[in-house]
Amino acid sequence: MVITVLRTVLLYIVIIFAVRIMGKRQISDLQTSELVVTLLISDIASIPMQNTDQTMLSGIIPIFVLLVCEIFVSLFMMKSNKFRKIICGKPVIVINNGEIDQKAMTDLRMSTEDLFEELRQKDVFDIQEVSFAIIETNGKMSILKKPSCDTVKAGQLGVQTKDNGMQAVIVSDGEIADSSMQFCSLTKKWLRQTLINEKVRLSDIFIMTADRGRKYNIIKKAGV
Repeated sequence: MVITVLRTVLLYIVIIFAVRIMGKRQISDLQTSELVVTLLISDIASIPMQNTDQTMLSGIIPIFVLLVCEIFVSLFMMKSNKFRKIICGKPVIVINNGEIDQKAMTDLRMSTEDLFEELRQKDVFDIQEVSFAIIETNGKMSILKKPSCDTVKAGQLGVQTKDNGMQAVIVSDGEIADSSMQFCSLTKKWLRQTLINEKVRLSDIFIMTADRGRKYNIIKKAGV
């Protein structure tokens, strides 16, 4: 029993290492080759986990062989667009200049229900608002609304806005996130003074966010 647990933990660590090398992607963002490798790794790892007669190397070696293959395939795809199209396919336009391409939908085996579901997930509830809709190689849809239906931007109105960058979590559960502080060009001296002004202790903070313009938001821990 102990051996099985140790083998499982070791393979778990190996799989995490392998997935980290492949890159930070969610399952829905995986390209074809990455998805195949992910599925194969899970199947291969399960064999030595369940069968203690199998050596650990019988699981670890194939995982690293697949990992090396995936790295070479990814590098080759970066160098050759033709090879990338063979492995990953190419984006498909399903709505072209406001017109639905029924042939493209048939080729993708996409039903009208699928199309409207994807549009709703993009906060589009009227298909007449869409100028272009493209199914990307990872299966997700990108849309471009018609100019008359698109959201008006500050630049179009001639309004100048200050860019303070995006907000980042600088304190999480009472711990300072140094990398986020650096990203927002903030100092610990500013943080200490801000907490004094707000009359709150660092240990009482659940989440604190801030941006480069020093605009911040503090959420205290429950019960504080």
